[in-house]
Order: sequence, then C-alpha cells, then structure tokens
Amino acid sequence: MRATRYLRVLLLVGLLMPFAGQADERLHLVATTGMIGDVVALIGGDRVDVETLMGPGVDPHLYRQTRRDIVALTRADAVFWHGLALELQLEEFLDRLSGHAPVYAVGEAVPMEARLPAGDFAGQFDPHVWMDPGRWHHVVEAIRDALSELDPAGRDAFAARTDAYLAELAALDAYALEVLGSLPEGRRLLVTAHDAFGYLGEAYDLEVVGIQGISTESEAGLARIESLVRLLVERRVPAIFVESSVAERNVRALVEGAEARGRTVVIGGTLFSDAMGAPGSYEGTYLGMLDHNLTTIARALGGQAPPRGRLGRLAEAHP
Repeated sequence: MRATRYLRVLLLVGLLMPFAGQADERLHLVATTGMIGDVVALIGGDRVDVETLMGPGVDPHLYRQTRRDIVALTRADAVFWHGLALELQLEEFLDRLSGHAPVYAVGEAVPMEARLPAGDFAGQFDPHVWMDPGRWHHVVEAIRDALSELDPAGRDAFAARTDAYLAELAALDAYALEVLGSLPEGRRLLVTAHDAFGYLGEAYDLEVVGIQGISTESEAGLARIESLVRLLVERRVPAIFVESSVAERNVRALVEGAEARGRTVVIGGTLFSDAMGAPGSYEGTYLGMLDHNLTTIARALGGQAPPRGRLGRLAEAHP
C-alpha cells in the first residue's frame, strides 16, 4: 500500500510540474528501450523529440524507474513501451499513467499467432520480438499509427519514413537468410547468456540455447551449467556468446567447464540482446545491432559474412 501511495504522489507531482518545452510544437515522447526509441525517432523525424530511458548495457527485465524517469514519463506527450512483460518492474506505473496520457505497448502489436511462448511462464510470451525483422515490422507499423494518431498533420511524412524503413528491414532479413544460411550443418547451435534469441532461431533455422531463461531474473543452477557443458562437448560447439546487458560469469563457467573436459570453446563475441550499442554509433541503432549480431554469429560459428557487416559500417571488423 505504501508503494502504491508513493507512485500516486510522484505521478501527481510529475503531471503538475511545468514543462519547460511546452512552446515547442514537436511531440515530446519517452520510449523505454533503445530499440523502440530508435524507431520512434526515425519515423517521427523532426516532428518529435524522443527520450529513451534504458541505454546501452541496461537490462529491461530488471529495470526500475527512478524519480527522474517518473518526471520524464509524466511530462511526456506520449510514452512508447514494449510490453509482453519485458519491462516488468515498470508495468504498474505505466498502467496508472495510461489513465492520464497516451501509453503505447508497441511490442504487443505482434499478432498472437506470431508470438513464441515464454518457456516456463504459463500464458505469457517471449518478449524478444525485435530479434526477427519479419516480426519487428508489426512494431514499426504500430509506431507509425500511434504517431499519426498523436499528430495527424504528420501522417504522410510518418508513412513515407515507415515505407523506407520497412525496405531496410527487408534487406536486413535477406542478409540474415544469406549469412546464417551459410552456417555448416552441425554448427547451427547458438548458445548465449540468456534465452533472448528464440525468434532469431525460429526465423533462420538455428537451435538456440540460453543459460538463463527468457527473463534474466531466473538464475542458472549448477545442474544447468553442467548439462550445458556436456552439450558443448558432445556437439563440438566452437563458440558461445556473451551479451552486452547480461553478466558474463555463466558464459565463462561454460568455457572453463568445457576446457576441463578437454574441449576448447571460445567466446565468439558480444551480442546485443536487450539493449543496443553506444548512442550515435551504427550499433546504437536497431538495424546496426541486428547487423552486428548476425555478422558476429555467422563468422564465429563458421559461416560466411563480410567482416564489417551488411553495409560495411560495423565499428570493428570481425575475424
């Protein structure tokens, strides 16, 4: 009860605070994750000003709003969040905020039949839909529609930018099919820090294993680590992957366990799972983070991909 009263007070304070930019005709928007913020900014163009709450290396499964976040959320013209239980700690606050301002759970635009189940979480869905460009287009279109609702005068501009962006998604999907399709048989097993790559695996015919579950709140026990070490040794997996927003300790434990059994397994690189790269970088965009992931996975597991990715823009060449 005390926490609920606290949220109500902060919500009221945020709504009553004067907004310094209120004379600006642009929409002042807040996005929870970098992936959503990137698309909102691209589709909105110069008609929007976007603030993203969760930056590089931030885990949305565990993220809790700060007082600064609450002020930003309550002063925004609209809020874009993912939903599907990704930002679990924010759900209560965003639900309350939706009674005062437009709040869009854009991840939930993905049709029910296109969602994957969330493993042991009965009745819930895997939220990591951005790993498949073919599903992400539903989110892009939901953002376009929300912006058109907020700013009808910008509808044509939003539609044009969306069409251009969807063409880029199609090109990225074609690249994924090419480079992941080049993986040899027996090398199509992707082992990562947590189970964030299920949609990528389904879209491109990879077997995906996460040390932790769908949410990083679930911890991997010794039995889980031991079973995965056996898998790496038996399947002769050459490389496994750490993630930018998840601690490396479990991945390191697998490498050490395989080594103790006489099998060398390397860390094939760092993947972007729940957060993107540095702001202002190519990897700090949705298209760039996926390009990085696809290129890293393909090259580390024995496939063929350009060292600097689809457009030659990756910050570092992959060996």
